[in-house]
Amino acid sequence: MSGAPAPADLTSTANPRVKALVRLRSTRRARVEAGSTLIEGHDELRLALRAGVRPTELYWAPSLVRDEQSGLVDDVRGAGARVTSVSRDVFDRIAYREGPDGWLAVAPDPSRTLAGIELGPRPLVLVAEGIEKPGNIGAMLRTAEACGVDAVIGASTVTDFGNPNAVRASKGTVFAVPVASAPSTEVLAWLREHGVRIAVTTPAGTTALGDAGLTGPVAVVVGAESTGVSDLWLSHADETVVIPMRGTVNSLNAATAGAVALFEANRQRDALGR
Repeated sequence: MSGAPAPADLTSTANPRVKALVRLRSTRRARVEAGSTLIEGHDELRLALRAGVRPTELYWAPSLVRDEQSGLVDDVRGAGARVTSVSRDVFDRIAYREGPDGWLAVAPDPSRTLAGIELGPRPLVLVAEGIEKPGNIGAMLRTAEACGVDAVIGASTVTDFGNPNAVRASKGTVFAVPVASAPSTEVLAWLREHGVRIAVTTPAGTTALGDAGLTGPVAVVVGAESTGVSDLWLSHADETVVIPMRGTVNSLNAATAGAVALFEANRQRDALGR
């Protein structure tokens, strides 16, 4: 910010609040116990606000914030958050991204229960089974938001939607797309209860993606990075789908496979007149 910034409210890296933020950043257990996650970055926080998120706390570093972004302080305060300015040393301690821009908020965890997910009359759902890497979860969420999916469901996932690196990789779209996590057996039962077909992506699929039936109520299932979808999902699939490839590899990154399948679903739906 221009001129000499006012003294920061919080300057000690040993402060208990700083230690609590580090725990939220570092462990899933801390996030689950607090029911909270972290949002770092001006753009991510701005998108979260537009999605209706109400942060509980904001920590900002005046020495890092650009003048044209400073109005976000009042916007977050107006949403009901406690606002605290921090020194550069403190922000470096609590930040989790490289090249921080001086914005970090505490917000409610974005995950819902399956019962809290509302589906439209012709839903498109992305199911991510056993995903380990937060970056892949985040990338899937960005694609899901772009494709207008009804929900992204984590089935027996290793990582959580509130993982700060997943929030970062999603560019904040984790707050704009309904998300939930549950064991695979519960997700399967929930899909059947709602009359949603299950299309499992696998290199051993019997239907080419372009020929798959993705225009009705359907869940596209993507498996873990290392092992693909489990036998449980394969045995309950209404359709197993293969993404045709012309190179020497026989599979794609989980997030890429999900993106290809979701955009194909949109193509088919647009062709029918959405």
